[in-house]
Amino acid sequence: MVDLTTRIGALTLQNPIMPASGTFSRDMAEVFELDMLGALVTKTITAEVRGGNPTPRVCEVDGGMLNSIGIPSKGLGAFLANELPAYAPYRAPLIVSVSAPSIDGFAEIVSQLNLPGIAGIEANISCPNIEEDGKAFAMRPDTTARVVEALRRETDLPLWVKLTPNTGETVEVAQAAEAARADALVVANTILSMAVDARTRRPKLGNLMGGLSGPAFKPIALRMAYQSVRSVDIPVIGCGGISTVEDVAEFLVVGACAVQVGTASFINPTAMPRLRDDLQGFLAEEGYASVSDFIGSIRDGAPGDAVRFMEAAP
Repeated sequence: MVDLTTRIGALTLQNPIMPASGTFSRDMAEVFELDMLGALVTKTITAEVRGGNPTPRVCEVDGGMLNSIGIPSKGLGAFLANELPAYAPYRAPLIVSVSAPSIDGFAEIVSQLNLPGIAGIEANISCPNIEEDGKAFAMRPDTTARVVEALRRETDLPLWVKLTPNTGETVEVAQAAEAARADALVVANTILSMAVDARTRRPKLGNLMGGLSGPAFKPIALRMAYQSVRSVDIPVIGCGGISTVEDVAEFLVVGACAVQVGTASFINPTAMPRLRDDLQGFLAEEGYASVSDFIGSIRDGAPGDAVRFMEAAP
């Protein structure tokens, strides 16, 4: 058996497969054993109760889907009272995804999550920032640094920071998050997109625009993951368009130490355990004894020169 164990800072995951926030709930336990996953990432929670964006919130496009969910949330109180205790039986590390429209709001919610049963925090800093005219924190290095610094002051838990593709400063934002003491980067959230119906002449989403996910987005996310791995020393978690074992392998080969799966789970609820099993077979066929030997093995120099980001080539 190939050893699929991977490390993300202080956390050890039994395999590199986990859900992307917003695409997973405990209801999936009716389909497969949740402890088959490397980690469990909650739906993004907010301090306040939120109703989300107007419908329709999702539409299909060539090669993927658009969503404009708007982070509906029952609020932090409901999460702590109902959701957190329900995750207690699972062994897989629980990562709580959080969002807020301001730096103080982020700090406040994270300050209340230093609790048993929570293995780490994923900060969705790709959301609109009311202090910067609605621009996401992760669009610029300075706002990224300020929000991550505020979060770091409020928790000693592993802090993962989810970045946005809606920036021209991928490397600078990644470096700013690292300098502010993020423990890992999640790369990346969806890219702002739009779809219209030419016959009705109406947008296909109630909020006009939304985030593109799915296979069409993968080359963008893969490029961002590669850039981030090369520019920071903290772990990078790949996210975007992953639906096959080859997709998983591509993110690992550029240096991501784990991946998050989203849209594929809407198409096939058993996508994540299938990808875990398929990764075992893929690595065995390629002659690897462990996933850690495969991570970062991209040959991006002269032909035949393997650039290693983690360990020496097998």
